[in-house]
Amino acid sequence: MSSLDISSSCFNQETKLPLSPPLVEDSAFEPPGKDINEVEEKSKDIIKFTSEQLSVDEVSQLVISPFCGAISLFVGTTRNNFEGKKVISLEYEAYLPMAENEVRKICSDIRKKWPVKHIAVFHRLGLVPVSEASIIIAVSSAHRTASLEAVSYAIDTLKAKVPIWKKEMYEESSSWKRNKECFWATSD
Repeated sequence: MSSLDISSSCFNQETKLPLSPPLVEDSAFEPPGKDINEVEEKSKDIIKFTSEQLSVDEVSQLVISPFCGAISLFVGTTRNNFEGKKVISLEYEAYLPMAENEVRKICSDIRKKWPVKHIAVFHRLGLVPVSEASIIIAVSSAHRTASLEAVSYAIDTLKAKVPIWKKEMYEESSSWKRNKECFWATSD
């Protein structure tokens, strides 16, 4: 008799499966005596400015929560063209104390507007070649609407308020730009 025959013969037609699985008390999924809401994890804001290559997987893993059904991401990458010019790379600089403070404010504003769990904002500094990420924003929430709206707000507000300068390197030349929407100006 083959192993397939043995496996098949273990079941007879009299075997009936229950319509629903039996209830198990003291399940491993929730601590005994505690309601699922009592075990709530602390929300976190993770902010990082780095010269290292950014990883979408790493950033998205940081915002995962068993209380959330949505993780929304924005990944900004260097494209190979701008206004008809061939872009070779971008270079970013930031005034870190002020940049970090402004990103914290953005996270705080998001929490006032939407019920989100975790927020991660990673921005690359230095040279960012074509097709590589310069920014990754990840937000987790119970439902998709909150995380999608929070991510959109985060990138729009970051571009408007955070002191980050971008130098575009073109095939024929290069030029420095500050965020177009940024309300503050630099002094010469």
